[in-house]
Amino acid sequence: MSSVAPATGGITTNVDKVPGGGGPKVPNGRFSINLRQSGIYIAFAVIILVFAVATDGALLDRQNISNIIIQNSYILVLAIGMILIIIAGHIDLSVGSVVAATGALAAVLTVNMDVPWPLAIIITLVAGAAIGAWQGYWVAYFGIPAFIVTLAGMLLFRALSMKVLNNQGVGPFPAEIQTIANGFTPGWLGNIALGPLGGADLITLIIGVVACAGMVIAQYRTRLARLGYQQAVEPIAVFVLRNVLAIAVIMTIVVQLARFNNLPWVLVLLAALVLIYTLVANRTVFGRHVYAIGGNLQAASLSGVKVKKVTFWLFVNMGVLAAVAGIIFAGRLTIATPTAGNQFELDAIAAAFIGGAAVQGGVGKVVGAITGGLIMATINNGMSLLGAEPSEVLLVKGGVLLGAVAFDVWAKRRAGTAAR
Repeated sequence: MSSVAPATGGITTNVDKVPGGGGPKVPNGRFSINLRQSGIYIAFAVIILVFAVATDGALLDRQNISNIIIQNSYILVLAIGMILIIIAGHIDLSVGSVVAATGALAAVLTVNMDVPWPLAIIITLVAGAAIGAWQGYWVAYFGIPAFIVTLAGMLLFRALSMKVLNNQGVGPFPAEIQTIANGFTPGWLGNIALGPLGGADLITLIIGVVACAGMVIAQYRTRLARLGYQQAVEPIAVFVLRNVLAIAVIMTIVVQLARFNNLPWVLVLLAALVLIYTLVANRTVFGRHVYAIGGNLQAASLSGVKVKKVTFWLFVNMGVLAAVAGIIFAGRLTIATPTAGNQFELDAIAAAFIGGAAVQGGVGKVVGAITGGLIMATINNGMSLLGAEPSEVLLVKGGVLLGAVAFDVWAKRRAGTAAR
């Protein structure tokens, strides 16, 4: 049996046969980086390094790191849903307007109607699901292209938010919702008092260590599974080095957060969403069907995939996540406004494509979309620290987006030429 190219991971190597067998291959000797799979993470590291040097370390200041997460959390939530939509070969241009409409609904419920905030959140999420179902029906069962349906949705739900709010802001939100958007976890176990970690929240450090351990265990299990299926894997030395570097980056951020004001609640929510949706995309039948639809729609249909049903639920999911983003954004501002969410759809789409999604569909990862969103956030923050004009920020962000898509196209053409 011939070897199978690795499906994920960023390292490719020269390979030798497994001792005692003729089929499976394991790496041996020199290695090279697969830029198409790992380029986004390398680019992120370079961008952080460049801005850290240019700002004399201000980018990595503990308060600034916390601000980056809080100020961009709603875009990252939208990016999680958007990457799944794009993997399936669709697009959603309405999410910014849905953010405004759901934020407006939450404001009216909690401020004007005195609905208890937990019930108001549930109603808002259900409303987001209903919006997603409305759009999903036209796309999946009526056959109208998602571009047209969601373009119409962009106008309809923006008008709805204006109508609900009567063209004026409504607030302030209850303190509990503001805490979800802007607050931090309490120091349940106190702070470390000695050494370089003095003043760091202990529970935040424990969560960081557990997260790193979980990441390493998951990747090691994936490595064992590939070996079991006779797929090529990276040398153990490269595996260890890659994980050590990842742990160093994660723990640096965690320590800075622990020394500032503990974990932001939105980061806890975001981490939970990333974990859940990564498992859905990689470990469930639904996730495999999403990739199958985006990779080859006709083949997926012939294989028994219920394309219409999967597409419908993707848009329902996008509506729910837009409602989550709407609550977070309105809670952060403490007020809902008719202009909320303006151009959020562009930022979410850019995050997905910068994070490795393919224009044709069938390719992309939740973690990649989050990384793409963080790249945009870092550029925004870094250039703001440098005193750049808004036009200059837009110029750089546009160039990064174009470069990411151009690189994806180039990589596909290069792979196709190599295959021939």
